[in-house]
Amino acid sequence: MKRVIDSERLPIKLWLDDIESGALQQAKNLANLPFAYKWIAIMPDCHQGYGMPIGGVMAAKDVIVPNAVGVDIGCGMIASRLTLTDIDEESLRSILDRLTAMIPLGFNHHASPQHWSGFDRAPDIPVVQRELDSARRQLGTLGGGNHFIEIQQGDDGHVWLMLHSGSRNFGYKIASEYHRIAKKNSADKNCQLPTSDLAFLDFESKEGQAYFQAMRFALDFAHASRSAMMNTVKRVVSDFTVAEVDREVNIHHNYAAVERHFGQDVIVHRKGATKAEKGLQGIIPGSMGTCSYIVEGLGNPDSFNSCSHGAGRRMGRKRAKKDLDLKEEQGKMKGIVHGLHSRKGLDEAPGAYKSIDEVMQAQQDLVKIQVQLRTLGVLKG
Repeated sequence: MKRVIDSERLPIKLWLDDIESGALQQAKNLANLPFAYKWIAIMPDCHQGYGMPIGGVMAAKDVIVPNAVGVDIGCGMIASRLTLTDIDEESLRSILDRLTAMIPLGFNHHASPQHWSGFDRAPDIPVVQRELDSARRQLGTLGGGNHFIEIQQGDDGHVWLMLHSGSRNFGYKIASEYHRIAKKNSADKNCQLPTSDLAFLDFESKEGQAYFQAMRFALDFAHASRSAMMNTVKRVVSDFTVAEVDREVNIHHNYAAVERHFGQDVIVHRKGATKAEKGLQGIIPGSMGTCSYIVEGLGNPDSFNSCSHGAGRRMGRKRAKKDLDLKEEQGKMKGIVHGLHSRKGLDEAPGAYKSIDEVMQAQQDLVKIQVQLRTLGVLKG
């Protein structure tokens, strides 16, 4: 932990030296919520979000806050280690080209419904039922923004496959619906909040339990979606080389969960943060073209057993496209098979993100590095 701010109702514990003013104000808003518990934990990849900063962790008593989970419910990572020890550039290019044709990217969905047994267990909640038909076509689609597929070389001598994606528009609809309900709930209670962006639901209420159930289903959907895409990646790789998967990690970083901390059951909200309880395997990706990490949690109670979910943005998308130099960013990705060929992609260039090395250095008390992964080829959503 770098420092503590104690000017608000609750302390704010930060794992970074510099935090942008907007994100700091959002952290202060969290610290002044009447239901926030103990303190607010801010991870080293923190940047401004919507209501709650990305890279924020809040434990709450008896309430759940939809915007403290975020709109991409269950966004997360999957990483698969192959028995393969190296791969040539020609195969990399062919694999990424084929994946571009096979996995819908950006706003694209599958033309036909995808099979997942979990759809049969969908809760009888109006927004979930309304969105199921659309969700069947969203399963196994990557999305856009910072979602990616990478092929990496680990310092353990193995080739790894890594993928970042979430619950797509399905999760967004659930989040939007229950944020609207939460705003009405907070207004009806005449609760003085720093901002309506942090509207809440009583956890044991009908609405609170419905959101929690819908959110957990969206987590399962996101988990299954990542697995479906990773299965496609494995099949494509197997067409070019003989390799098996001997290790796999699949985790979320936008969710809320009931956990016990300091002798009390609380609802821990992790928005752009990853669970890092002692011994738990995790994934911390860098930006496009930089290293990523397989980690082991250290179970630090100061962070509510959490760590960063990535490198974290240091500038917004519009500013990145305006200010970053294309040739300079391409130079940072020398030796990597990538698709950064125009200014259009600068919003996801390495320069748009914080240094992953500094982020990892700042959280040595939260996680232990198991494997460092160097990017060989990357496909962006």
